[in-house]
Amino acid sequence: MDNCEAVLKLLLEAVKSKEDSTVLQIPVGVSNRHIHLSQKDLESLFGKEYKLTKLKDLSQPGQYACKEIITICGPKGAIEKVRILGPVRSKTQVEVLIGDCIKLGTVPHVRLSGDLNRTSEVTLVGPKGSVQIEEGLVVAQRHIHMTLDDAKNLGVCDGDNVSIKFDNLRGGTYSNVVIRANDDSKLECHLDIEESNAMGINSKSKIVIVK
Repeated sequence: MDNCEAVLKLLLEAVKSKEDSTVLQIPVGVSNRHIHLSQKDLESLFGKEYKLTKLKDLSQPGQYACKEIITICGPKGAIEKVRILGPVRSKTQVEVLIGDCIKLGTVPHVRLSGDLNRTSEVTLVGPKGSVQIEEGLVVAQRHIHMTLDDAKNLGVCDGDNVSIKFDNLRGGTYSNVVIRANDDSKLECHLDIEESNAMGINSKSKIVIVK
């Protein structure tokens, strides 16, 4: 009997070890409010044929923070020194926090990047002029960037909705996390600073997917 129990214990430990080895810990990227500008709006704010000035590269390939900052204005208030991220896009997108929407007096629309239809309008003020965009103010939907190989290894597909788990003192689970899988991405879970503060995590933290 003792031998059977010992063998069973070894088998259980082997299974647990195999399961642990397949749990992929995903790094976290924490974002604050920021803006993606179209070339047209960039020139309206900074002058004709203006080019963004790279400050530092970001974790996702080809993305970077710029030296340029502007002010965003809503019906009830304004937020100064909001960082622009490059490169320029086909359409301007302003990503803010839920708390920012209260300050600005705007409706918080939680969206994935690029999904701007029927979102809030906002006024942008730069050193050379201002622009009022009719839509484009959003609160970023939490999501995970990954390659197609990462998705295969994790058993998920582009567009899937999953939950993620944090193991720390204030840890817990977030649901409604969207998978964004393509070969132009780097594995990383994106949360805004309000979400990360609520769970007591930072850019050094790791998460795992729980389905």
